[in-house]
Amino acid sequence: MNAPDSIALLRTQSLTGLVQEALEQQIVAGDLKPGDPLREGAIATAMGISRGPVREAFRMLEARGLVDFAKNCGVQVRKLDGEQAAQIYQVRIPLEALIGELAAQHSPAETDRVLSPLMAQMKQLVKQEDVAAYAGLNLEFHDALARLTGNVALHDTYRRLVIQLKLFRTHTFKHAPETIRASLAEHTAIYQAVVTQDSQMASRLLREHAEDSLRRLRIALSSSAV
Repeated sequence: MNAPDSIALLRTQSLTGLVQEALEQQIVAGDLKPGDPLREGAIATAMGISRGPVREAFRMLEARGLVDFAKNCGVQVRKLDGEQAAQIYQVRIPLEALIGELAAQHSPAETDRVLSPLMAQMKQLVKQEDVAAYAGLNLEFHDALARLTGNVALHDTYRRLVIQLKLFRTHTFKHAPETIRASLAEHTAIYQAVVTQDSQMASRLLREHAEDSLRRLRIALSSSAV
């Protein structure tokens, strides 16, 4: 492969990554919802690029479990049903336990620097009963814990699971003003265990936290099935 070919390949790969990241962020933000179509031509035009990188980005998103290639329907944001969401939680539970164990081995000073501002904001949002903003910070808190493990593969796997859960939408499985107070108490205990480097406690609390989320999900699914 000559130099121009190598540069062209590198440029295509870079563009593919940019498209994939942009679309993934739109899914996370809820701008692209489950079932929404992704039109190759429209995205390419909007981004001022050729269709090739967009097509490859679709394949990357499919590998991450975020889009489906539907026969005669093109590409669309994946729809996740309740049982699929429950299965993801079953994988997430032991992963959360491992995150707690490893994050608690991190430098206490660095851990406190990263987590204490999030905890302060979460406390303020509970006082204000701002459920939507609290939910966003909740995700940031858990993502920060995964990053504090220092394990890139673990963080990437965890992030993929969390983003896939964004594809599950049900009004019965959301925080309410009374539940975010209980959630804050759980996060405070997790924070203290991690900062004091109590690996066993941090692991247990994060496992129980994830198990509780799965229980609430199953209750929601049972209620909606009645």
